[in-house]
Parts: sequence; C-alpha cells; structure tokens
Amino acid sequence: MKRFLFFFILLAVSGSFQAEAQELWTAVTPSTAATARHESSFVSVGGKLYAVGGRGVRPVEEYDPQTNTWVKLADAPMEIHHFQAVSFQDELWIVGAMTGKYPHETPIPNILIFNPKTKAWREGPALPKNRERGSAGVVVHQNKIYLVCGIQDGHFDGFVRWFDELDPKTGTWKSLPSAPRARDHVSAALVDGKLYLAGGRTSYAKIGKVLELTNKEVDVYDFKKGTWTTLETELPTQRAGNSNLGIGPYLVVMNGESSAQGTAHADVEVLDTRSNTWSKLPNLLQGRHGTGTAYLNGKIWVHAGSANRGGGPELSTMEVLEWKK
Repeated sequence: MKRFLFFFILLAVSGSFQAEAQELWTAVTPSTAATARHESSFVSVGGKLYAVGGRGVRPVEEYDPQTNTWVKLADAPMEIHHFQAVSFQDELWIVGAMTGKYPHETPIPNILIFNPKTKAWREGPALPKNRERGSAGVVVHQNKIYLVCGIQDGHFDGFVRWFDELDPKTGTWKSLPSAPRARDHVSAALVDGKLYLAGGRTSYAKIGKVLELTNKEVDVYDFKKGTWTTLETELPTQRAGNSNLGIGPYLVVMNGESSAQGTAHADVEVLDTRSNTWSKLPNLLQGRHGTGTAYLNGKIWVHAGSANRGGGPELSTMEVLEWKK
C-alpha cells in the first residue's frame, strides 16, 4: 500500500538552506514469498530484479515489478556468498565470491555466470592467478569488468588493495594500480565514469578485530587518467557490508554493519560528486547489511540481508524509495 508520509531534509544551496520533501521508504508486499538470505547480492538485469547467493545454498530468484511476484529460477551450483553481483550483457556475473564457513571462508577461484533467460549457470574465467579473493567491489565500465580490494582468508586475514581489469571477450586479466588502502566487505559504484569506494573495513579476526576497523575515506579511480585519489570529505557513517549505487552525479551509500551498534545500519547517505558534499535520505524501514541495492524504474530497491551485525536474523523483506533528485 502506498504511504504518503514525507521526510524533510536540509540541503545547502548557494550558501543558504532549502527544505526538500522526500517520501519515506515503502515496504513492498509481493504476492509470492522470497527466500531469506544474507551475504548475498541483489541486482537489476533487463528490467527485473534478482536475488542470488547467501550463506548456505540459496536459489536464484527473480522479482518482476510489473506483476509484483517472486519466482525461483534455479538452484545455486554451490554455496556462494560475500560478493557484489553485476549485470553484463543481460546476465548475472559473480566475480570475487566466497564459500565456506566463518572465519576461514575461501575465495571461489572462477567467475560464475547465470543466464536468466535459459535459467542456466556456467563457469566463467578464472580469477587472476595468486590474486583470488572475495568480499570485493565489482563494477562494469565500457565492456570491461573491474574487481577491487577484498580479502583472501574469510574474516581472518589477507585483506588487499588489488585492482584488476577483466576483458570478458578474451577472459584475460590486467593488473591496475592498487587502491590507496585495503578494504573488504566493500561495495564499488560507478559515478560519471569514475569508480567510487565508500565503506568497507579490514576484517582481522586474527587479532580479534572483525567489525572495528572500518574505512572512513572515500577513494576514487579515474579511468581516463588511470589514477586514484582520496576525497577530502569522509563517509559520515562508517560501516562495512554496505551497498553503494551511482545515480547520475550522486553516490548513494546505504545498509551496513559496524561495532558502533548491534543492529544493522538503516542510514542512507548521498554524496554529490560535483561538490563533494553529503546529504541524507530517509532511513530504511529496516536496517540491513550483507545485501545489494538496485536502481530500476526511477526507484531505489533493497532486499534481504541481515537485520543485526553478524549472522542474522536473515531477511526476505524488500523496500523501495522514489528517487527525486
């Protein structure tokens, strides 16, 4: 049911403040149920939304906004978690995923590809040799796939700064300049042809610090210049396991977990990359981490995840916000 409540935020405009109405997040109630999952991904492909992966062996499910229904398309070939799925040529590409149990989850050595039309999985190229990792950021830019940061030994140790480019046509990788700092449980986003990293952490169970070492910096890679920079502005709410979206000139940062609170983060923060200033959107109805977010039909969608920091409870709920920028 549509709700006509509004949330007011203050935005700096030419040195003054202006009130802007933003509709609150709306819970979506599909006519068919979805599977609860976390440490999974959620992505838009060809006008529909897909939930894939998660702790345990979770099926691929498709949500159709036109019919408001979830449909199971296929079982997963194995346990797949801690990854950022991307859409490439109308397929789901899972690059830099992990499998196994905490705290020594292991990287899946190959890319996994799912075709929603044929409902079939296939194995893609191997990850770059000796640079296998999971819990990394992934974006698609000009028909290339980019894998950045991540961790090699679950939540225990081995967080890295690596940045790699895949040419899907040839299956070959090229190493690019490493990011300014290591991050895992990180989400990458493309904004105006640049790659943005906001959030994430260095998971270090080896020394008893899994949640504490979050990243406050925002790092940006300029594909034209081939260089990294770190913005002077910092992420207002430090967290990892968050989801990032690029919409026009805006970077939207939402979801996540941290040592600061027991519940997952409901904060939704927006960076205007033209001025490098932050503003807030309404909080999620349900804080969550370990899931993705998608932009479709002028709306931001989020589904599943964990309601608390750590491993649960797993969610199957979905909510949506109209983008009014």
